[in-house]
Amino acid sequence: MNTPPKYTGWRTPFIILLAGTVIAFLSFGVRMAFAVWINPASQELFDGLAVLSLAIALQSLFWGLATPVAGNIADKYGAGRVIAAAGLLYTIGLLLMTVSTTPIMAHLSIGLLTGLAMSGAMFPIILSAISRTVSVKKRDFYLGIASAGGASGQVVMIPIGQYLVDTEGWVITLYIMAGLTALIIPLAIAMASPRTGTPARADLSHQDTGAAIREAFGHSGYKFLIAGYFVCGLQTMFISTHFIVMLENLDIDVTVGAYALSIIGLFNIVGTFLWGFAGGKYRQKYLLCWLYSLRSILMMVFILLPITATSVLIFSAIMGLLWLGTVPLTGSIIARVFGLQHMGMLLGFAFLAHQIGSFIGIYGAGFFFDMFGNFNIVWWAAIVMGLFATLMNYPINDTPIKRELAPQTA
Repeated sequence: MNTPPKYTGWRTPFIILLAGTVIAFLSFGVRMAFAVWINPASQELFDGLAVLSLAIALQSLFWGLATPVAGNIADKYGAGRVIAAAGLLYTIGLLLMTVSTTPIMAHLSIGLLTGLAMSGAMFPIILSAISRTVSVKKRDFYLGIASAGGASGQVVMIPIGQYLVDTEGWVITLYIMAGLTALIIPLAIAMASPRTGTPARADLSHQDTGAAIREAFGHSGYKFLIAGYFVCGLQTMFISTHFIVMLENLDIDVTVGAYALSIIGLFNIVGTFLWGFAGGKYRQKYLLCWLYSLRSILMMVFILLPITATSVLIFSAIMGLLWLGTVPLTGSIIARVFGLQHMGMLLGFAFLAHQIGSFIGIYGAGFFFDMFGNFNIVWWAAIVMGLFATLMNYPINDTPIKRELAPQTA
């Protein structure tokens, strides 16, 4: 039975939803604003895009590798401590980047430290914490709100970041972004586990960590799900990191690229909310099939037609509707099939696959751009992989697992 805990203090479900959404807003918004400073920083420090492309790709990799660990810690000891530590690492990493004059320093600051930070201050940890506060009927709705609200950071941070880079330079921009990520630390207090009531779980089996991992990776549906999530990472992080560079290379004004990413974020608010709402009414796996298919079709049309400022903005608006709809749908399937006890860790493993895809998309794009002067290979790879993700999600077995209940103490 999935009964939410009773909250007697100030940490009500609404407060947890609000705090989690703001944390995701700051964490995701600052990360998406990397796109506005990566090019000027690369040209000033390293005379090419490859070094910082690798640093940001390493960030995605460390982000993914650490997320299951962060999720497991949060499942056992509460999300608050994990999120506070993440806010501290995020701030330190951004500040260190301002004095990174060698590739190793860039890889350490932006690659390792901010990657570890993102593992503890993003959707897997936040959505699992929020899921424990509400009933099954409200879960998709709440996850949609949190995902959409967190993703709205992209709308705000990118144009602000572009303005700061244009007027103050990329170093000052990173100082200001570091100040924003420092706010995650006090906000983490609201995400601490309540001290009253009982844990909200989809079962009372009290499954240990090893058994949960074996069960998940022995489940074909889980493997299909994370294979699709790998594609999501490749597509979205390639676009978010290199879209502005691509448009500059096509002699389209840099501000158009910044507005394009902001428009993706704006329409993503609507799209993520709608996909999360639809997940409460229709089978999530079929919605994922539609989402990945539509992404591939949209990208194919975009690169086959002449790329202009108008086509960029139209593409951005439609892509925004498809951008992070995978997040609440994937989280909901994991909660439905495996329950809430290890949701943070299992969503973390799914996110690891997402971030491996991100690493390939980000670094591969930078590598091929330096080699050929364009991103054509990566665009077509993203299109084909989107169709692959559709095929992976269709056969998912999303029936909840039945387990024997652990003996109850009188």
